Amino acid sequence: MNEQGYNFTESEEILALRTSVRRFAKERILPLARELDESETFSLELTKEMGEMGFFGVLIPPEYGGQGLDYLSYIAIVEELARIDSSQAAVVAVNNTLGAGSIYYFGTEEQKQNFLPGLCTGEGLWSFALTEADSGSDARSCKTTAVYDSTTKEWVINGSKIWISFSSTKISKGITLQAVTGQTADKQPELSCFLVPINTPGLAVKSMKGKMMWRATDTGELYFQNMRLPAKSLLGEKGEGFNIMMKMLDRGRLSIGAIGLGLAQGAFDLALEYAQYREAFGKKLCEHQAITFKLSEMATKIEAARNLLYKATWLRQNSLPSEKEAAMAKLFCSEVAEFCAREGQQIFGAYGLIKEYPIERFYRDAALLRVGEGTSEILKMVIGKHICNA
Repeated sequence: MNEQGYNFTESEEILALRTSVRRFAKERILPLARELDESETFSLELTKEMGEMGFFGVLIPPEYGGQGLDYLSYIAIVEELARIDSSQAAVVAVNNTLGAGSIYYFGTEEQKQNFLPGLCTGEGLWSFALTEADSGSDARSCKTTAVYDSTTKEWVINGSKIWISFSSTKISKGITLQAVTGQTADKQPELSCFLVPINTPGLAVKSMKGKMMWRATDTGELYFQNMRLPAKSLLGEKGEGFNIMMKMLDRGRLSIGAIGLGLAQGAFDLALEYAQYREAFGKKLCEHQAITFKLSEMATKIEAARNLLYKATWLRQNSLPSEKEAAMAKLFCSEVAEFCAREGQQIFGAYGLIKEYPIERFYRDAALLRVGEGTSEILKMVIGKHICNA
């Protein structure tokens, strides 16, 4: 009989990678996670160490300073980090996919040579500036403008952005920015993208505090006041901005899905361990059918999420259509993460409501996954379009 096409066995290389990342997360991230969360501190030390481990520039070829690994390896790294702490997983996910990724996939050779090597080591981070105060899911309703000054051959930028990850850290190197550069033939805003070094005159950055989740990540507000950029700062072609942003968000959904999967697995790990030693009514929690049912449902949803995410990743890795599956994976993994965090917290009972136990942080962190990289409602619209237009 001929061998069939399905293979659910991971390679020895990915298994070894998982082991390495898991060990690092437990030994280096876990002891600091609670403190960083409570103090809302972005850790330069952990970021540098993750860079030394090769967690940045994962998909970037070696000629630009990257690791040159594949998508399956990248998603495995993010998943394993999220089993311990979503904040550190987000540092890796955002800067690999949206930060360095936008430059690698759409930048000129000069832009790649100038910016990518410093982003592949953890010594520098790059932000992705799309969201504005009045335009979140409606990304086309951008108000930030870029007007070309033909005399100086510069773009003059005015406007603001909000909820921009890693834009106010000491190691921020710059941002990929979407702005209105004109009007299309059908009277719609023409959108273009720019690469903006963080020290550009006219750019002001304000750190945002008081977040419920991902508190060990950095988030900033950006303000542009007559900020001038040379013509070569344009990323891609003029008018391609919205297309660039949407393609990068589509790629990012896999890594956000991996954070959801990792969070769900981490919540399950915590709940199972607690249920195996905590006693009630004279026996271990895991010996009570009510708790066993919860753990069984958590494990089943995690397995389904893992298969969906890695199928979508395999499709992307093999350059096959994957937009629908990526949206499905991000949507489902975020829902499973929230379910497992909630059920895990329920297993902990009152102890799940205090910061001493990590499940409390997992419960808060899960909330972002329904919003970031496309809300659950937007993802259902994306999936619906693929289904109805098939």
